[in-house]
Amino acid sequence: MMTETANPELKRSDLALEIVRLAHLTGEFKLRSGQISNEYFDKYRFEAQPQVLKAIAEQMASLIPPDCEILAGLEMGGIPVATALSLHTGLPLCFVRKEAKDYGTCRLAEGLELKDKKACVVEDVITTGGQVVTSCRQLRDLGASIESVICVIDRSKGDHSKLTAANLQLKALFTMEELLG
Repeated sequence: MMTETANPELKRSDLALEIVRLAHLTGEFKLRSGQISNEYFDKYRFEAQPQVLKAIAEQMASLIPPDCEILAGLEMGGIPVATALSLHTGLPLCFVRKEAKDYGTCRLAEGLELKDKKACVVEDVITTGGQVVTSCRQLRDLGASIESVICVIDRSKGDHSKLTAANLQLKALFTMEELLG
C-alpha cells in the first residue's frame, strides 16, 4: 500500500501495478456504452488514493498539449484527475457536467470560462468515447477550442472511431492491454 513516504516519482510500471491492485474488478459489469464486460476498473478506488492520484497527474502532465490554456474535467471521474493535473501543472480548469443543472448558474461548465480558450478534456476511463464526444460538442458550442482528450485508461482496444469522427485526438496514460498484460 502506498503511503505518504512513497516515492513521489513512482515509475510508470509500478503505477500500473498499483492501479490494477486497487481498481481491477472481475465479474459482470454493464459499461456506460451499454457493453457488458467481465473486467472493470473502479476508477474511484485509485482516484481516492492521494499518492496514486498525484503519481497519475505527474505521469499524465506530458500528455497535455503545449498550447492548452485550460483543463476541462468531465463529471464525475474526470474531475479529480483534472484537479490533480491542475495542481501539478498550474493550468486552470473547469468542471463539466453531463448536463447543465436547472438551478443556480444553470451552467454546463463550472469554474473558469471556456469561450475562446484551447481546452484539453480530461477523463478517467474511455471505452467508446460516446460521452466525451457529446461533452466536447457541448463545450465547442460554448466557444471552446477542443482537439485533445486525455485519460488514465483507454478501454477502446484501439477503436477511436467516434473520437476521430469528432476531430478529437486521444492520448491515454494506459491501455487495458498494458494494465492487464
